Amino acid sequence: MSVTVELPRAGVPRGSLGGPWKVVVLNDDHNTFDHVAETLARVVPGVTLAEGYRIADRIHHTGCAIVWSGPREDAESYWIQLDTAGLTLGPLEEG
Repeated sequence: MSVTVELPRAGVPRGSLGGPWKVVVLNDDHNTFDHVAETLARVVPGVTLAEGYRIADRIHHTGCAIVWSGPREDAESYWIQLDTAGLTLGPLEEG
């Protein structure tokens, strides 16, 4: 009796929706800490104002921060809202 073993294929997304998508905010010279923190608290689920300030500080000191990760449709919605508010964003990233 033979057994067929199917090996995973490289480059095939996990599941039908793929992996989580990352929303990345970049440091810039035109947004204030207050604006970044308040926008993150208003747009990103689960981010309090205090957490928004911690994230803004991380963005300032490291150049960027992943502010949300999850399904693509939600990531696109948050990305658009943050972009509309004037934050500087990296492209949506899968993984």
